[in-house]
Amino acid sequence: MTDDDRTIESDFRELVTMAPAELERWLETDESRSVGQSEGGESVGHRSGRRIVEILRTRKADLTDADRAHMRNVIGYIRRHSAQRPSGDVRETPWRYSLMNWGHDPLD
Repeated sequence: MTDDDRTIESDFRELVTMAPAELERWLETDESRSVGQSEGGESVGHRSGRRIVEILRTRKADLTDADRAHMRNVIGYIRRHSAQRPSGDVRETPWRYSLMNWGHDPLD
């Protein structure tokens, strides 16, 4: 494993604050399905959330290059979107819901 792989895995685990079961429950909600750019009926973030659950349940030794590539995308999305935090209470906002689809609850 390279230093880059270790950094990706570490950053991913730090930024993805939702446990697999918690993320799965969230993805079943209407709020989860209400946000994001849709591609064929499912938003990019919603599909990513399902992939994140798989990655979180994969042993480190079994992670593939494709897994790490997705982890890199997740890290980038969470960092970019977090920087756009709106003012005020974000508890019930599309901004928060979108981040949660990517496994990050900004209120945690």
